[in-house]
Amino acid sequence: MEGAGMNQSRRVFLKAGLGGVGLLAAEQLLAANEDKPKKRIPVGLQLYSVRQDCAKDLPGVLKAVAEMGYEGVEFAGYYDRKAEEMRELLDANKLKCCGTHTALDTLVGDALARTVEYNKVIGNKYLVVPSLPRERMASIAALRETAKLLTDIAEKVKPQGMRVGYHAHAGDFKKVEGQIPWEVLFDAAGPDVIMQLDVGNCLAGGGDPLATLAKYPGRSVTIHLKEHGGKPGAVIGEGEVKWKDVFEFCETRGGTEWYIVEQESYATTPLESVKACLRNVRRLQKRA
Repeated sequence: MEGAGMNQSRRVFLKAGLGGVGLLAAEQLLAANEDKPKKRIPVGLQLYSVRQDCAKDLPGVLKAVAEMGYEGVEFAGYYDRKAEEMRELLDANKLKCCGTHTALDTLVGDALARTVEYNKVIGNKYLVVPSLPRERMASIAALRETAKLLTDIAEKVKPQGMRVGYHAHAGDFKKVEGQIPWEVLFDAAGPDVIMQLDVGNCLAGGGDPLATLAKYPGRSVTIHLKEHGGKPGAVIGEGEVKWKDVFEFCETRGGTEWYIVEQESYATTPLESVKACLRNVRRLQKRA
């Protein structure tokens, strides 16, 4: 029965995000949010979800994704396309670029200017580091140093209208020196650094995505929608994630500009799976 259990979950989630202000205040905020018009957030697809199809036929994949109803795509590689060609493919399918997963070494030194130029051409303003070398996450000192580096890069790209961020992995929620790496990183990083929470990865690492979102209101600029639990190949809406609460937070307090679907296991084909994800996101949003 969804009612009582779901309401309890939402109270805990909001209380966590208010720094101990109290359950009554949390419930009042929840009531205020429910009365507030929900922000419409477009849905994009992380193309890593269909990477083998992209390698074979990128134009065909972009056409199929657009026809499914996705409004944007997030790249994880460019499949040897020049920026101008990629922009033509996006425009032909009326798709926006809602992000690029780009390695840290593409954002430092002389590489940064090339990365910025490519992404300006394709119309992208979200430069997200998909993972970090282990040594950058291995200690509190290393995490703080990494946070400073990301903050410095964010300052460099800000005049170009771009933002830099980091994408969550399960290990980011396993304690290092008694602290949660994700929290150490973003407590130290500047406010312009995007916190790209991956809902499924957070749960896989033992984290609480709702409490994590609530701890940093306004900073979840883009968020990965990924299921956790359920049957093998479960798509969004078939597992353990409390999607109603995730959507409510993102659409009222998250500062979220894009939902980005990422699917990494498949009961059918990758393209059929991401189509089912979008269908279920729309269904769940109607219930939220």
